[in-house]
Amino acid sequence: MIFKNLGLRDATIMYFTALAALMIILVASYQSPVHITEVSLTQSKTYSSVPPLPMPFRVPLDPRGELQLAWNVSYKDQEVYMRLRIKELRHGVVLGFSGRGELTNADLVVLWDSGIKSYFGDAWSDSNGRVSLDNQQDYELIQATQKSDGFYLLFKRSFSTCDPRDFLIEEGTVHIIYGFIEQPLTSLEKLNLSRIQTGLQRVLMLRPDTPPPKLPSNLQTMDVVSPDVIIPTQETTYWCHIKKLPENMQKNHIVMYEPVITPGNEAIVHHIEVFECNPDINIPDYSGDCEDKMKPGNINYCRHVLAAWAMGAEPFYYPPDAGLPMGGPGSSRFLRLEVHYHNPLLLTGRRDSSGIRLHYTSSLRPYDAGIMELGLVYTPLMAIPPKQQAFYLSGYCSSKCTQTALPQGGIYIFASQLHTHLAGRELRTVLVRGTKEIMVVQEDKHFSTHYQAIRNLQNMAHVLPGDVLITKCTFNTEDRSKPTMGGFGIMDEMCVNYVHYYPRTQLELCKSHVDPGHLQKYFSFINRYYGNDQCVCGEPSVSDQYSQLHWDAFSSTVLDSLYNTAPYSMHCNQSSARLFPGQWDKEYVPVVTSTLEAPRYPCEGGSRAKTTVPIPV
Repeated sequence: MIFKNLGLRDATIMYFTALAALMIILVASYQSPVHITEVSLTQSKTYSSVPPLPMPFRVPLDPRGELQLAWNVSYKDQEVYMRLRIKELRHGVVLGFSGRGELTNADLVVLWDSGIKSYFGDAWSDSNGRVSLDNQQDYELIQATQKSDGFYLLFKRSFSTCDPRDFLIEEGTVHIIYGFIEQPLTSLEKLNLSRIQTGLQRVLMLRPDTPPPKLPSNLQTMDVVSPDVIIPTQETTYWCHIKKLPENMQKNHIVMYEPVITPGNEAIVHHIEVFECNPDINIPDYSGDCEDKMKPGNINYCRHVLAAWAMGAEPFYYPPDAGLPMGGPGSSRFLRLEVHYHNPLLLTGRRDSSGIRLHYTSSLRPYDAGIMELGLVYTPLMAIPPKQQAFYLSGYCSSKCTQTALPQGGIYIFASQLHTHLAGRELRTVLVRGTKEIMVVQEDKHFSTHYQAIRNLQNMAHVLPGDVLITKCTFNTEDRSKPTMGGFGIMDEMCVNYVHYYPRTQLELCKSHVDPGHLQKYFSFINRYYGNDQCVCGEPSVSDQYSQLHWDAFSSTVLDSLYNTAPYSMHCNQSSARLFPGQWDKEYVPVVTSTLEAPRYPCEGGSRAKTTVPIPV
């Protein structure tokens, strides 16, 4: 034994000295220099051999259009190729991803210069926004090119890098952060995102891997656009404009639509929607702020979504066998255009005629397409407690309703538009047959109410009579001191999926809410539990009863249990807004014994929530 002739003290010193040396070696190994790429800014240079790629998807990142991101997706290799155009490169740029667009704990790729040389590298930000190089460099620089219209960086990254500091790129909304570096950096560690000019953009990065269908030769177009609007000098404006269809317009099928954006306003026009109005109501002419209290009240009867586009989205195509009806007997002559202008720099004097271009044909396709609402009824019966990091609400389209309202061959859902208000964080609609989940219809784990577009599904969902559709929403009310009610106001909440399907049926709304009688039992129990069961004069509204409750972890947990176990009332509504014949109260929450698991990436050992864009084999 080597310590045989040594005293205990000497042996102890030698032992801990050896241990300390080993730790120094391990730390030095762990903190070994990270390989980053030196970049030439004065001449075009290729750093990795990759064939020329088209970049079909693109979006301006900042309001002035100084940064533009374009990208392509390889599902075969599970990689995203990105090309960043920097109109005027100063001392560097930051591009990154985070869960909801936070500058903290973000996955970053950075181009910076030290005053002598320029570098490209994979980095991350900590909880204070301080930036560090990542020990695992997962962004591969392909090419750096100086052109007449700016400096271009082409690079790629895997969907999943198996690095816990990196963002998992998956189907749904992706929050992109960006920043401009104005001074040389002797070390990237001296960069703090809170001290530079930054911004946020949202995109759908992964798109269905399907070619667009062929369009008919006798296609006609109709532009539903703003009438030369002067964009208000304020950060957020929703502009409404009423479009009147030609009188006695015959029935046509809309087979595709696309955005029409006024040149120069690409970074300000945030999203656009077109709504069909109620056919039984005459809608007056109007063009103005949607929030104007003097606007005609009748435009509120234009709520049936016809088209929706958000920044970075592609043209929307209907399946070859279906088209959305426009014109003909029983249809409305009025459409409402709604354009969201996002003008954080308060730019003045910008004129805009943006909107949606509808492509339609009189050669009708075999099936009319329809739009159906799934989820929760807009009612204060469904509320969210305050101070909740994650509270779940589920709305049901029951087996009884689909059995009653759907044709024998069922329907095919080919697209959907998820919707909540400001507290919404995640949404998921699943198709249940028997007691098993058989398909995730649509899912968004990073949902934002500020980015809502109709999304084509990678695979159509075939819904048969007797199937169940469950729409589950996750809400965050940590910043609220009072309960959030279901309702139409922006501070109220919704949990909705507008699904686009064919063949069209009379089923226009398939939504639910908790049974009112069981909710009253909940109020009574909680009030007795906290000694607040004194008689209340009159009959307080459900909203008042929610507001008067003592809210804590217990009352919130009991409410969650009630929503998940109590019977519910179905709204199985026809297009006339009347219920289908039948008894729709006190239906029971469907039993689901088997849920879907997503395929795992190679590095993952545990289960992961489903990614709904499958990788073709």
